[in-house]
Amino acid sequence: MSASPSTRNTAALIGVCLASLMFGLEISSVPVILPTLETALPADFKDLQWIMNAYTIACTTVLMATGTFADRYGRKLVFITSTVAFGITSLMCGLAQSASVLIAARFLQGLAGGAMFTCTIAIISHQYQDEHERGIAFTTWGIISGIGLGFGPIIGSTINAVSSWHWVFLIHVPLTFLALIPASIGIKESRDPHAKRLDGWGIVTLTIAVFGLTYVITQGADLGRATAIGLAAIAVASFAAFVLVERNTAQPMFDFSVFRIRKFSGAIIGCIGMNFCYWPFMIYLPTYFEGGLGLDSGAVGLLLL
Repeated sequence: MSASPSTRNTAALIGVCLASLMFGLEISSVPVILPTLETALPADFKDLQWIMNAYTIACTTVLMATGTFADRYGRKLVFITSTVAFGITSLMCGLAQSASVLIAARFLQGLAGGAMFTCTIAIISHQYQDEHERGIAFTTWGIISGIGLGFGPIIGSTINAVSSWHWVFLIHVPLTFLALIPASIGIKESRDPHAKRLDGWGIVTLTIAVFGLTYVITQGADLGRATAIGLAAIAVASFAAFVLVERNTAQPMFDFSVFRIRKFSGAIIGCIGMNFCYWPFMIYLPTYFEGGLGLDSGAVGLLLL
């Protein structure tokens, strides 16, 4: 006997909410263990920066491309695949024995996490056809995502205190299985019959721009002035090329005409401001609290919460 539509929708929502919870936890629980990683791996300050940057850069490069893949090959298929990949790469992070291996694993984890998170939004939009039910579903999804981001520091510090830093990453392996079971049962496969082709040049130019700018900011002091300026110029040129490609291709990955919508532009400016304020604190405050003030990881987690 097949499940009713409401049961399937509930199962699908549980699956995507668990995936969003993992995504949020992985972002905000890692900063509190950076001082521990500094001595456990060991890792220097630049390594700690890249443990965070590798994840966020990877998320950035895959976000827009994921939509095209999901529209063409199926949103459920891409979600399930990326969630499995997130679990595998979380295992890789938890088993890492050096900073370089952890950074590489974090980059792969970011690719999987960014794709997984993007699919959750598309799945809810297509799973719930009734506007009222869709609003409730998105509210639930937003609350669960917020719990992952907001309580990540205290959860990460608690895991680090009672077990080890490895389990801050390994905890996502069982959570992946818990997410996949209801997702596989409940999510209805959906595709866009008019799906766009993959914008390869857009992905390449955006990746070079983001990676180049981040590298200059974090490593520029050791590169030398000429090298740093040259790399910054490459990043700026690559972003200019990205804008040019997107404005002149028939099927762009990002349509810049949306900036003509004042509410959209205002929301984007607000997000930029929030991220400029939020993420530097999330990375540097744990290091200051533990290294500068001598607080334990539990106190650090509570302060960040």
